[in-house]
Amino acid sequence: MLSKEEFNRYQKQIILEDVGFEGQVKIKQAKVVVIGAGGLGCPVLQYLTSMGVGTIGIVDFDTVEISNLHRQILYSNEDIGKSKALVAAEKLSKQNPSINIIVHNTLINESNAEKILFNYDIIVDGCDNFMTRYVVNTISVNLKKTLVYGSILGYEVQIATFNYHKSKNLTDLFPEPPNAEDVPNCSENGVLGSIPAICGSMMAQETINVILDTPTLTNKLLLFNCKKFEGRILKY
Repeated sequence: MLSKEEFNRYQKQIILEDVGFEGQVKIKQAKVVVIGAGGLGCPVLQYLTSMGVGTIGIVDFDTVEISNLHRQILYSNEDIGKSKALVAAEKLSKQNPSINIIVHNTLINESNAEKILFNYDIIVDGCDNFMTRYVVNTISVNLKKTLVYGSILGYEVQIATFNYHKSKNLTDLFPEPPNAEDVPNCSENGVLGSIPAICGSMMAQETINVILDTPTLTNKLLLFNCKKFEGRILKY
């Protein structure tokens, strides 16, 4: 059920045909964990929080640096040197006090991933390296958890949903992780601040689609070029 305060907060969503009162209750009951509280994770976390996802986990071991601030929009100058996960949780709790935020201030890896991810319904992959992505994908398959995947390179955005209603997973699309030298990180390749915001917003929407069981990017890969505003969907 929804409290009167929650109903007032989400009323503009509730009047949408695809949401309604029952849909908003589904959103409230959902348990979502976001891997990474960086460029992708920040907008994902903010929108899932604002839309009323009832339980949100944050997994990140990193601290805020000044070079993060142009794209990691949860953080400010006074947060430099602080834990991203802890700062994010504090600010999100102020944004929406009615939701439950769980902090995992740790590096996720093969030894702890299953324990961390076990109690969530949906996993959102906003991390910045392929080693972690493949570990998270393996655990999501083992636990039968849906995985919302997003990544950026330059102006290009990629989004997919894996392991949803027994659909394919990351290794079906990309059997092997690419060589590190073939996929430069933000420090090497650069990133415009708005690009992860666009990708993260789309990932948040895809997460809501999964919660509401509306059409998703199941067995599909969305490619969107933010510079040219051109997109396409590849089926696989």
